[in-house]
Amino acid sequence: MAQPFDPAGAARWLAEAFETGNPLAALPEEIAPRDLGAAEEVAAATLAVLELVPCGIRLLRRGGTTLSAPMVEGRLIGAGRPVATAALRHAEVTAAAIGVLAEPLDPDGDTPPVFARLHPALDIAATRFTAPPEDSVTLTADLARLGLVVAGKAKAMAPATLRVALGAKGVRVRGAELDLAAAFAEAAVAARRWGGLPAGALLVVAGLTPPRPPEGVLRASLGALGSVEASFA
Repeated sequence: MAQPFDPAGAARWLAEAFETGNPLAALPEEIAPRDLGAAEEVAAATLAVLELVPCGIRLLRRGGTTLSAPMVEGRLIGAGRPVATAALRHAEVTAAAIGVLAEPLDPDGDTPPVFARLHPALDIAATRFTAPPEDSVTLTADLARLGLVVAGKAKAMAPATLRVALGAKGVRVRGAELDLAAAFAEAAVAARRWGGLPAGALLVVAGLTPPRPPEGVLRASLGALGSVEASFA
């Protein structure tokens, strides 16, 4: 009879890599999660080992898939200071948006999230692994490639259809139309699957543009929501 999956082994490996920045080889087969549910258990257990309390849920659009995992307050930074990339392995930058919940997200509910405010953001995805994994299970266990999230100025507005672009500062990029309300609705479904969120928690939607390497000064523009930029060193 197969033994129930124990996320503790993989969580200890990932927590050490998360804390020290040391690269992590592929997880041994005997402790690696085999499905998405097990991967989410590993992600949650990793934060428990690190004694970190999630401040929300982050949804990452990557290629044709979406990944979700807890957001950690210590990985959220304000715009205006250089971002050191040495500790961010295989980093990729995309435009993102942050919603601060005005009302709780009940795990059994199905209404759209209600926000107190929104922030334009830059998402810097990274990995704890020496060789970046590509399968959704490992990526989810790796906190959905959580690196850093750079938050711009808040605005009190409802999610709307925006033109979202990401490019080097001073270079005009046309971008593409994005239904931000639909993106946040997808994030809300993920957050409810993770157990719901209280008022004041964050919903982060990342991967809103094709990824770019963290080089020079990058600027994300999200229409009426505003823009945010970060310099990379």
